[in-house]
Amino acid sequence: MSVSDLRDKGLKSENFVANERRDGEAMDAEENQLLPHNHVELHRALKARHITMIAIGGAIGTGLIIGTGEALAKSGPASILISYAWVGFIVYLVMCALGEMATWLPLPSGFTGYAVRFCDPALGFALGYTYWFKYIITTPNQLTAGALIIQYWLPAEKVNPGVWITIFLVLIVSINYFGVKFFGEFEFWLSSFKIIVILGIILLSLVLMLGSGPDHDRKGFRYWNDPGAFNTYIADGAAGRFYAFWSSMVNAVFAYLGTELVGVTVGEAQNPRRTIPRAIKLTFYRILVFYVLTVFLVGTLVPFNSKKLAFAINADSSAAASPFVVAIELASIPALPHILNAAILVFVFSAANSDLYIATRTIYGLAREGKAPSFLARTDRRGVPVFALAVSSLVSLLAYMNVSSNSKDVFGYFVDLVTIFGLLTWISILVTHICFVRARNAQNVPRKSLAYAAPLGVAGSYGALAFCILISLTKNYDVFTHNKKWGNFDYKTFITAYLGIPLYLILIFGYKLATGCKGVEPGKADLWTGRAEVDRDEAEYLVRREAQGEKHAQSHWLYRTFVSWLF
Repeated sequence: MSVSDLRDKGLKSENFVANERRDGEAMDAEENQLLPHNHVELHRALKARHITMIAIGGAIGTGLIIGTGEALAKSGPASILISYAWVGFIVYLVMCALGEMATWLPLPSGFTGYAVRFCDPALGFALGYTYWFKYIITTPNQLTAGALIIQYWLPAEKVNPGVWITIFLVLIVSINYFGVKFFGEFEFWLSSFKIIVILGIILLSLVLMLGSGPDHDRKGFRYWNDPGAFNTYIADGAAGRFYAFWSSMVNAVFAYLGTELVGVTVGEAQNPRRTIPRAIKLTFYRILVFYVLTVFLVGTLVPFNSKKLAFAINADSSAAASPFVVAIELASIPALPHILNAAILVFVFSAANSDLYIATRTIYGLAREGKAPSFLARTDRRGVPVFALAVSSLVSLLAYMNVSSNSKDVFGYFVDLVTIFGLLTWISILVTHICFVRARNAQNVPRKSLAYAAPLGVAGSYGALAFCILISLTKNYDVFTHNKKWGNFDYKTFITAYLGIPLYLILIFGYKLATGCKGVEPGKADLWTGRAEVDRDEAEYLVRREAQGEKHAQSHWLYRTFVSWLF
């Protein structure tokens, strides 16, 4: 039985930890703080299938299903296709950078641990809190999206959105409180349902595009001609089309947030030097199928000026939050719009559930490392970090902004906040990878010794970094415009759009001032501590797989060939 098997069975005795310390002589100060104490240990009840589904369930959610409608109404079908494809390529570069570090040294602390080791402890501190900020804002954003979806049936004038927010919030807090085993199983089936629905949406969209729906209307690229492939925003002509295109970048970034969740689970992956590169490579195909293809199809089925879009300028009272529901309505399919809208509500509920889980575990991990109040590391007898859950849940009360404001406006504010925190996370990962490559070169570690190397190397990280910084600074350029049609300076949007940047810098330099830490020199970066344990685990895993024989490999051939690429 391997070390990872022992851990999975919950073996956390003092002797086991002491042996681990002797095996890894260079265990750093942060890892020393992770020794077991009373009521601070999580229970390892999540199986591989649970972790996989939590990751993909968090990545496919509000951004794709609802945010695409806002992007389409503002920018047009060609704009969103280009922006989603380009941002998807940037996300792939981020994942490649993360994969190179994760296969070299799979740390339980994930990308925050890499930042501490290879770049600067202050960057690791800022990255940890940035990631927590992102998810405590994403949760109320999902609750807002849920209220927006229900308004398809019951407008806010009839039932206040606060009612639905309360119901959803109580449910997701309860599910997280019941324990990780219950949460994992519940989220596994919800996320499986999401995968089936999104594949069904893709097939249905293709059928409707080709004219096989009840109306037998072969739409093709009709809406790319009338009202057009590109909408205008702020100005008319070419400038207006470019402004509209650039604004869709925000929605594209928001849709892809959560893809980096693989970096959170690397410490619990079996045979990481094989499974992580495979996961990174499959990310490319997920982007093509779940994002680019889906956005392309919806752009052929719904005109950007449709009054049925909730984010259209002159939306009607029964406007749908999701453009996919609008596409089915326009095809005159009875009852299905209501069914799909209900399915999308499950999408959002699942995403809110997993987002609260990640927010809770992130602040719990920071507390275990001494970077947050120690009471947040306390767990109950079931291994649930109840205080971390309570703090993260309290922030979700921001969703009650819907009570006094329009749900579409509140959704937009949360999108701006989540997007800037997500971009800062990607920036931190790319900077860390650049530092990692410098450390490898300084310590004469050849590229061929890597289990997985980023295809474009450090050049890809530099290019992705430049683009992420550019988007961070310009993503809400429209708040600075003075236009009779679009209004003057919007201070609310400005705050939500750019609040993350000064906060991120304050965290970095504040931590430096408080601790006196310095950046890690490439020649002294710790590339080796913990690798011996990974090597042992990998060797034991391969021996175990070989002992199981060819029969085991053949029994999983169907799953690996036809199903696993989806997940």
